[in-house]
This record gives sequence, C-alpha cells and structure tokens, in this order.
Amino acid sequence: MADREPASARTISIDDGPPRPWAQAGACLAQAPTYWLATVRPDGRPHLVPVLGVWVDGAPHFVANTSSRKAQNLAASAHCVISVSGDGLDVVIEGEATQIHDQPTLRRVADAYASKYNWHVTVREGAFHDTQGAPTAGPPPYQLYRVAPTIGFGLGTSEPARSTRWRFPPSHIQRGQRSRPAKGAQ
Repeated sequence: MADREPASARTISIDDGPPRPWAQAGACLAQAPTYWLATVRPDGRPHLVPVLGVWVDGAPHFVANTSSRKAQNLAASAHCVISVSGDGLDVVIEGEATQIHDQPTLRRVADAYASKYNWHVTVREGAFHDTQGAPTAGPPPYQLYRVAPTIGFGLGTSEPARSTRWRFPPSHIQRGQRSRPAKGAQ
C-alpha cells in the first residue's frame, strides 16, 4: 500500500500560519512508544487501550488477539481512533481498521515491530506468532490491523503551537467495505 497523503490541510488554531506538513504527523506516529486506540463496543460504549503500534506504508498498524475486546469491537465496527503524544505535536487519527493477511505486508510490519520494540514474531497463516505473548495484545496468534486515515489532527504543544486538520480521500473501506471480522469474534 502506498503512503496515503491528505487531500487537504488547514490550520485550525488562532495562529493563521501555514498548516503543519503531514510528514511531521507521520514522524510523531513513527516515533511514539505507545499508541492509544479507541474503539466502540457493540452497545455503543467507548473502549480505550494502549497498544504498541508502528507506522508502515503511511498508516498506523497494531495487533490484537481475536478474543480481545478491541478485536471484537473492530469486528462489529471498523471505526476507530489512534492518538499519540509527540515532541511538540500530539496527533489524532480517525479512520477505519482492516485486518491485513498478505505475507509481504505482514513481513514489513513484523520488521518494523522488531526494529522499534525488539519484538520478534514469526509470520504464518496470515498472522503474527511468538512464544512469549505481547503485553497489549493477549496470547498469540495476533491479527494485524491497518488504520486507513480519514481525518487527522496535529495539535501543537510547543511554539509555534499551530494545529492542523488533514482530510484524506476516501479509500475502498469508506465506500462500504467493513473490516474483515476476526475468526470467532461475534
């Protein structure tokens, strides 16, 4: 998947300077040690958890065991939010999550996890496997999720404290496709 670029960007703070570049948000997402993932329970209540995430191919990725609450929520509704706190910029990404099963992407993301967290997994049967378990994902196997951004916010936390909203062009998932339900999730 090629990096997704925003279709538009605009400053949303009192400072009327130019919008922050999307690359700055991507750098924050690439370096953030922890992502916060918000999903929606089937009864409409929110669910927020920290996850170990990586930025690959212009999108945030994370893993979950299919029996985890986050995976069950995503099986019912692909809508989610990822947020990180960066050096001078906090980033919020609204989007839709989809499970990723293709071997080349799984391997690229596994390499990113190994590089960022020193977490080494085996890729097989369209998922990640390891012998130790992941601290935020439950026991293996782990399904990989990619969040296709629809809207992003970069909230400046240092001077210039300029904040930006990015809008992304619709992707195939916004045109009616849902995330692939996790096996066994209801």
